[in-house]
Amino acid sequence: MCGIIGYVGKENAVPIILEGLHKLEYRGYDSAGIAVLNEDGFMVVKQKGRLSALEARIKDHPIRGYMGIGHTRWATHGEPSDINSHPHLGSQKRIAIVHNGIIENYRELKEYLEQKGVAFVSETDSEVIAQLAEHYYTGSILDTVIKVVSVLEGSYALGIMSIDHPGTLIAVKKDNPLIIGVGEEENFIASDVPALLAHTNKVYYLNDKEIAVLTRDKVQFYNIDREPLQKSPETITWSLDSAEKGGYEHFMLKEIMEQPRVLRDTIQSALGSGDNRRIIDSFDVAAFNKIVITACGSAYNAGMVAKYVFERLCRLPVEVELASEFRYKDPIIDSRSLVILISQSGETADTIAAMREARRRGACTLSIVNVVGSTVARETDYTLYTLAGPEIAVATTKAFSAQLALLYILAVRFAGKLGRISRQQEEQLLAEIAVLPEKAAEVLENIEAIQKYASTCVGYKSIFFIGRNIDYAIALEGSLKLKEISYIHSEAYAGGELKHGTIALIEEGTLVVAISCCEPLYDKIYSNVEQVISRGAKVLFLGNCIKAAPSEKLAIIPLPKTNPLFSPSLSVLMLQLFSYYVAANKGLDIDKPRNLAKSVTVE
Repeated sequence: MCGIIGYVGKENAVPIILEGLHKLEYRGYDSAGIAVLNEDGFMVVKQKGRLSALEARIKDHPIRGYMGIGHTRWATHGEPSDINSHPHLGSQKRIAIVHNGIIENYRELKEYLEQKGVAFVSETDSEVIAQLAEHYYTGSILDTVIKVVSVLEGSYALGIMSIDHPGTLIAVKKDNPLIIGVGEEENFIASDVPALLAHTNKVYYLNDKEIAVLTRDKVQFYNIDREPLQKSPETITWSLDSAEKGGYEHFMLKEIMEQPRVLRDTIQSALGSGDNRRIIDSFDVAAFNKIVITACGSAYNAGMVAKYVFERLCRLPVEVELASEFRYKDPIIDSRSLVILISQSGETADTIAAMREARRRGACTLSIVNVVGSTVARETDYTLYTLAGPEIAVATTKAFSAQLALLYILAVRFAGKLGRISRQQEEQLLAEIAVLPEKAAEVLENIEAIQKYASTCVGYKSIFFIGRNIDYAIALEGSLKLKEISYIHSEAYAGGELKHGTIALIEEGTLVVAISCCEPLYDKIYSNVEQVISRGAKVLFLGNCIKAAPSEKLAIIPLPKTNPLFSPSLSVLMLQLFSYYVAANKGLDIDKPRNLAKSVTVE
């Protein structure tokens, strides 16, 4: 979950690496560091805290070099501290590394090296890589890297420099993202595309255990047997502006407001022409007797919404599984199962593991991801891409909405292929999906009411979300958003479950957010609203089929009408804005909430 960047070229590496770390800080921000190599050897600056603390230290103690590596950390082994920060050097200070991932056998390797007299200085698993590299080094840095990775167990993306090879930067990965950027007389490594957009849009994607050897003038690739590889670069279509705030106070607010465009682009990609449309058109859903959706976090909540849509339209059983539990539950899947994997980054460690388990058991895999060339995208049988562009805020918004749009379209098209709905019904449903961007824009043009209401919610210790049917599914996402960025305890419940225990948590001054977009169930959810109000709660009631009138304890925010199956795409906008403005009124760091990172690449 950490972010790494490396540079070799004709310019001073320090400002380039610092600029890249700013773009990667969403991946971890408890400490940061940079190492450059110049005629005096390694110059290393590391600092606990946000990147600004590292920049201040470098300003006081400037460093310079034409090759360097940088790191922004999300701690796994060892507390956040200057010493545990990356880069790490071997005890002889001849090799420097940055690492994203977890080395599972580091204790055994550390004990082996300590028996050889090697002295460790940090509590991290990562330091063992630098120490092991120095231990194995006999003159060839490429041979050394091959030997090191052959004994490592776990996951890693590595940037490596050697004092004996001042113009050569090495990169290698396994189960963690790492890309190679190519420029004019300069080349780069990075954990993610935004770190490189200011310098190049030409990148190579590394497969597991592929090694890149970068110099100022060229990039060469090798496999673990030292055999040369031929790879072709890809062109990134994201613009530099898409990774900037564009005048908004936070990336999260910018990304919320971008959702009409993201919905329009993603829907067009599946209903117009292009690869998404081609894959959906050619997909033989009749070959499967069940669908399993697996994902983590918000992507899992998208799967929960999709379950209602797929089962209603396709009449196929749908299971939604947490990817972190999928491979441990002995899942009942086979060649007649379609496993849909959802991941914004395409690098989520648990989702990758679930994908590989599904393939091992013979299931067909289809992924919905936002990042071209990511591990999930490369390894699934079929891939649909959301067109969300770079999402910088840790709490996902626009990528979630794009995932929902593709899931809706899949469900409708699958239902048509299976003969569960008529051609006329299919066209009508697709037409309703096609107008979601305009309805989303309508919601986002009227945010004053939610902004004002959120300003009154700063003091709550617990906030509960309730809904029925598909409204319950999107309540899960509303609750997660609030927890992530406001640090207020929150839970989501199916409205009918209140009387089975959870209503015991309702007391005077409790806030309940209720969602009502399923008209046949309005009386049911309104009954739940009355139940919590009678026990002292205040209620924020969101929906497009609300018949009640507002009162002292009941605030109502209407939403545009749409088919209930697609209503989560509108409900979630208000839920995102509610969470955002609550957190903003608390003065919190919304884009970088504590203890979290954007891309969860460790288990």
